[in-house]
Amino acid sequence: MPKIRVSEAARFLGVSDDTIRRWTENGNLTPQKDASGRLAVDGLELAHLARNQAHLPDDPSQIGSSARNRFVGLVTAITMDTVMAQVELQCGPFRVVSLMSSEAARELDLKPGSIATAVVKATTVIIESPQGKTAI
Repeated sequence: MPKIRVSEAARFLGVSDDTIRRWTENGNLTPQKDASGRLAVDGLELAHLARNQAHLPDDPSQIGSSARNRFVGLVTAITMDTVMAQVELQCGPFRVVSLMSSEAARELDLKPGSIATAVVKATTVIIESPQGKTAI
């Protein structure tokens, strides 16, 4: 498994470097050293912790759906003309942008500062990885 430096692990989990260090001290993560002798953690162990630590906000719509990719967040910006609207949400550390009709944006009563859910149902999801590189 790849070893991930403390700063990278913190960035992936949206916490501080000190939090990762505390987790290694209290046994939530096993401390390791990377090739340069710096503190690192095991990638698989970090993935398990990330999944266990994930606390998603409740979806305010309370609607059942087959879509599994639901991002609850705050509307941060809306750019609207007579036909189309661009709606931006900040969902944790992720920015999600949606294009929709202006009519739909008005019907949903979307405004900056309101809570909304981005629902993604796609047959194609592209995942990229730096080939031949490790996260050390």
